[in-house]
Amino acid sequence: MYYNQQDNPVREAERSEMAPPEKKAGRAWPAAAPRRRKRMESRNGVERSAYFARREAAKVLRSALQGDARRRAVGSIKSLVYSPSVRNKKATFALVCQTLKHLPLLKEVLAATNILSGKWKRQEELVYVIAYDVLFGQDIAMSGPVEKFLMFRKNELQSALAKLYVKEKVKSVESLLLEYQTPVSSKPRYVRVNTLKMDIDTAMHELGKATTVMKDDLVPDMLVVPTGTDLHDHPLVMNGSVFLQGKASSMVAVALCPKPGWQVLDACAAPGNKTAHLAALMRGQGKIIACELNEERVKVLRTSITKSGAHNVDIIHGDFLKLDTKDPKFSKVCAILLDPSCSGSGISAERLDNLLPSYSQDNDIDAAKSQRVKKLAAFQRKALVHALSFPAVERVVYSTCSIHQTENEDVIKSVLPFAASRNFELATPFPQWPRRGLPVFEGSEHLLRTDPTEDVEGFFIALFVRKQFKKKILRRKTREIYLPFGKISAMWMRDITIKRRKRWTMLDSRMII
Repeated sequence: MYYNQQDNPVREAERSEMAPPEKKAGRAWPAAAPRRRKRMESRNGVERSAYFARREAAKVLRSALQGDARRRAVGSIKSLVYSPSVRNKKATFALVCQTLKHLPLLKEVLAATNILSGKWKRQEELVYVIAYDVLFGQDIAMSGPVEKFLMFRKNELQSALAKLYVKEKVKSVESLLLEYQTPVSSKPRYVRVNTLKMDIDTAMHELGKATTVMKDDLVPDMLVVPTGTDLHDHPLVMNGSVFLQGKASSMVAVALCPKPGWQVLDACAAPGNKTAHLAALMRGQGKIIACELNEERVKVLRTSITKSGAHNVDIIHGDFLKLDTKDPKFSKVCAILLDPSCSGSGISAERLDNLLPSYSQDNDIDAAKSQRVKKLAAFQRKALVHALSFPAVERVVYSTCSIHQTENEDVIKSVLPFAASRNFELATPFPQWPRRGLPVFEGSEHLLRTDPTEDVEGFFIALFVRKQFKKKILRRKTREIYLPFGKISAMWMRDITIKRRKRWTMLDSRMII
């Protein structure tokens, strides 16, 4: 027997169950179907989010590992993760860190299974990330060709990991990781208020809604927040009102002490935090020339400057060493901030460099005497001599985020004769700061050091100040007369001195007679 669709009782019941609430008088809407749909939608959303987070983590991992292999990092792991191009920052950051922590194990397991010997070698970093998720991550359904391939060989991967346990005579992955991981002590976090956009009291009030905030007692416009505070997604950070910048890093621009209206040169400017700080100290007045050689880092620099709201910054994509000191465009540069490429040994923990493959290798040798550090020091000396050669410059700050004497005191000592010939002398930035330069030459007490254990970061700062271009040539009881000290005045003073000596010699001879 056939029923009309409208007269079918089963269809009618189904239509009644599926009808919206407003069409069913006196009956409650059954929750089973929409709940099931929501669960499926939620699961699909989690899978989709995990899928893209793995791809973003693989890109960051590739940049970090390639930079580490060349010893020319485009940026730290944190800066790579928190760049504007990465959307799911928290998930990506967690995946990158966990994959790097487990990387030695993952490499051994994957080598035992020959998974990377074929076409998947081209997607090596993505294989690392997904292999971590398969072996150690959360139980999330895998979608994607690489995910499905590794899930198909999951038993083989687990078997290789079990053999590694037997080989190393351990019972858990935690025991294996102990020999690879370096403990990092908990330290406070620092935030620099960008006074081009917001005053410090307003920033304290806004940040105080999310965490405890205190003013730093040394660096102006610097705030201190508790350990572990994550402000990367905070609106003030996103719009450039505050910068997540370390205390020691912020001391560099303050040491240069640029004045509003000056023309300042930032020699190796990327990623741009110090450049933006200079602009804030100058209240947006004057001019800042920011020089950067690396094309990728220039993009990061532009992003930072735009974010800071600094309108007085001109970016030069080029080599600082090739800038012509006699070029009229640099004739009014009166202050230079030189923060050249360095080993980064003072901020390795903050940058998470301890997770990179080269970190353990650097610990096996005396890194301070390595060829890499020697090459860096040679470049740093050239850059500092070049900075001191600009005709109108009055103040030069040389800084590194290194703890090695080779890149710090030795560089300063080597350029002191040239600095003296240009009429420069070492000044003392932050005189109240207790940690000074290593006592390897006379005058090293003018230098400034921060300790990575005590002060979160390990930085080095040297300040060169040009002496006044005036010399006293005549002193009287009531007043002093000055003349410019140049070649003509020097010759004139020499002739006057010779004549006076002759006169005194004649008088002395008469008195003896």
